[in-house]
Amino acid sequence: MGPGDLSRVLAPLPRQMDARLLVGSETFDDAGVFRLSDDLALVQTVDFFAPIVDDPYAFGQIAAANALSDVYAMGGEPLTALCIAGFPTGRLPLDVLTEILRGAQDKVREAGAVVAGGHTVVDDEPKFGLAVTGRVDPRHILTNAGAVPGDVLVLTKPLGTGILSTAAKRELLDAESQRTMIAGMAQLNAGASRAALALGARCATDITGFGLLGHISHVTRASNVTVRVALARIPFLPRTREFAEQGVSTGGADRNEEFLEQRVDWGVCTNVDRALLVDPQTSGGLLVALPRAAVADYLSRVEGAVEIGVVEQRSSFDIIVS
Repeated sequence: MGPGDLSRVLAPLPRQMDARLLVGSETFDDAGVFRLSDDLALVQTVDFFAPIVDDPYAFGQIAAANALSDVYAMGGEPLTALCIAGFPTGRLPLDVLTEILRGAQDKVREAGAVVAGGHTVVDDEPKFGLAVTGRVDPRHILTNAGAVPGDVLVLTKPLGTGILSTAAKRELLDAESQRTMIAGMAQLNAGASRAALALGARCATDITGFGLLGHISHVTRASNVTVRVALARIPFLPRTREFAEQGVSTGGADRNEEFLEQRVDWGVCTNVDRALLVDPQTSGGLLVALPRAAVADYLSRVEGAVEIGVVEQRSSFDIIVS
């Protein structure tokens, strides 16, 4: 489901009015935040999807890292996880599901959280994910609404997982590039989140299904700002541009681009550049808005982090690509 579809689905629903709900669906943030006390709030999220790689253990790891990332994007610490699985019983061996669950459990344990249970249903194809509960200090939440003009945008993982995973399904991707892609998707965003909080950041999001520009647009609308993105600075996984030039893409990319068409000043972008910027990601990095004075320190703390843009006063576009 694209960002435009989600907006239309949510628009008719009444807004929930409860002072304890600090972050709900209105800002398209990565998770909900519910205050329990002055210094403690719950962070809650759920995410699941069909296999993006063939190896069931790797799929479990990636699905878990992807769901946990929503908590990290809010500045939270994961506590518990519930597994959600659809599985074609009778069509695939049950040990496939065992390996998916093993991968997820190992990744949740790496995050310092615990798997507390879950729920399964019979489905035509495998689907897997987690509902995650975490904690956060309500005085120090990272949200889409926290960006201010002058902030610098930093991206912590390279892009390209949508294009590369599609290439892998078509048996076009070499083994080394696939290993690099899987390792990136399985990497937790814990360190990137903690560094953001330590340096006074107030705004972050993780880059997933709406692509880089789709998630930036959530920040621009929630914060009432415009973001200028430096195309040449954006990092991509090896071979991503090569496959984009060959026309490899996902259906989600088309929906993302349609939603963004009038919201972005595409500037110097070619059609291939557009495809790269709207490519749906799985378990992508964090996009963090930082005060200029904190950027060098953040880059030194978070391996692979790259400065990709700046936050400006609101103009006629959500995003300007230059």
